[in-house]
Amino acid sequence: MNSVKLHPKYEPLLMGSHNRYSIVTGGRGSGKSYGLTVFLLLLSMESDHVILFTRYTMTSAQISIIPEFLEKIELLGLESMFHVTKTEIINKQSGSKILFRGIKTSSGDQTANLKSIQGVTTFVIEEAEELVDESIFDKIDLSVRSTKRDNRSIIVMNPTTKEHWIYKRFFESKGVRSGSNGSINGTNYIHTTYLDNLSNLSQGVIDTMEQMKLNDVENYNNVVLGGWRAKAEGVVFTNWRFGEFNPDGLQVTYGQDYGFKNDANTLVGVAIDKSKKLIYIKEHLYKTGLNTHDLYVINNKVCGRDLIVADSAEPRLISELSSKGNNIRACKKGPGSISAGVSILQSYELVLESNSKNIATELNNYAYADKGSNLFIDDYNHALDALRYITSFHLMGSSRIEVR
Repeated sequence: MNSVKLHPKYEPLLMGSHNRYSIVTGGRGSGKSYGLTVFLLLLSMESDHVILFTRYTMTSAQISIIPEFLEKIELLGLESMFHVTKTEIINKQSGSKILFRGIKTSSGDQTANLKSIQGVTTFVIEEAEELVDESIFDKIDLSVRSTKRDNRSIIVMNPTTKEHWIYKRFFESKGVRSGSNGSINGTNYIHTTYLDNLSNLSQGVIDTMEQMKLNDVENYNNVVLGGWRAKAEGVVFTNWRFGEFNPDGLQVTYGQDYGFKNDANTLVGVAIDKSKKLIYIKEHLYKTGLNTHDLYVINNKVCGRDLIVADSAEPRLISELSSKGNNIRACKKGPGSISAGVSILQSYELVLESNSKNIATELNNYAYADKGSNLFIDDYNHALDALRYITSFHLMGSSRIEVR
C-alpha cells in the first residue's frame, strides 16, 4: 500500500477513538472529502464493518461520490483489493463494505429502509447541512448498534447558521467553540480550512479565497474558513430588532398558521403603527401536535374576541374554530400573494417582543431560494406565514379595522 498522509487533525479518527460521534467541519478547499474518504477506506481494512455513507439527497453515487473513492483507491495502490459497484464498495480481503444511500430520493423518504440495514457499524452523513430534521438523524443513528465493532456516527458539513440543530446539539449545548479540534466531552471534533490544505490547491484557488477575504469578510469567514453564521446567507428580512411589544396601546390582532406532526401550529400577535411604519410582533404559539380543541382553547385564552386571520388552506379547521367561538377568518391567497406580503413586511420596521425566539429563528433563516430571485425557501416560515396573513389583511386594502 502506498503511503498517504492525512492532516494531524484527523488523529481522533485514526487513533481508534471510542467516541460515538465525530463532527467534521470546514470551508471550501479544506480537504474534508479527502480526509473522510481515505479514513473510510482504511477502516474497511478491518473485518466486520458495514459503513453506511449517506447524503440527504443522493441522485447517483456512481456519478457523484464513488469516483472520489476510486481516485483514493488508486492513490493507495489498492485497486485489486476492492470490488466496486454502482452502490457499494466491498473490501475483498476483510469482507467489510461501504454502502452509498440517499436519505431522500425520487421514491420518497428512505429513513425506514436505512434503519433496516443490518450490521451497520459506522453511519456517515455528508453535506449534513442539508439535513434540517434532527429526528431523521436520530432514527438512523439509533439503528447503528452492531456488537462486532465500536459504533460511530460521523457528521460532515460546511457550517451554515447557528440555528442549525447540529450547532445547537454539538457546539452550543456542549460549550464547544466553533473551529475546535480534538476529543471534547466525548465527541471528536475535526475542523480544517484551506490553510491546512495549501499543498493540494492551485495558486488560482488560493488567490480567489484571499480576494474574498478582502471583498466580503462575512462570506469569507463562513464559506472559506467554515465558521457558523449568525444569519443565513440571503435572508429576506434584515429590517427587524427586539423591543417592547405595542408600547402605545395599539389594537392587537392575530395571524395563525397550521401544521400538525412535523410543522408547527403558530399564533402571532400584531400591532401596526402606520404613521411610524412599525409592526410590533409577539409570539403566542409555536407547537406541533395540536388538535382542533387545543387550538380553540389557546386562541380563546390569548385572543378572546379579537380577530384572527388564518391559513385559507384549512377551511374546515377555520369553520370548526369559528363555530366553537373564535373570531377567525381565512386569509386571501392568490398569484403573487407571498411576494406581495413579504414586500409589505420589508417596507416596515419589525419590532419583535424579546421572548419570541422561534420567530427570531425564522427571521434569521428565511432566505431567498436563489441569489437575485424573488422566490423564497419553503422553510423557516410557519410563524412568518401567520405574520404575513394578518399584516396583508390590514395593509393590502381588505381590512375594515382601523389601524393607526
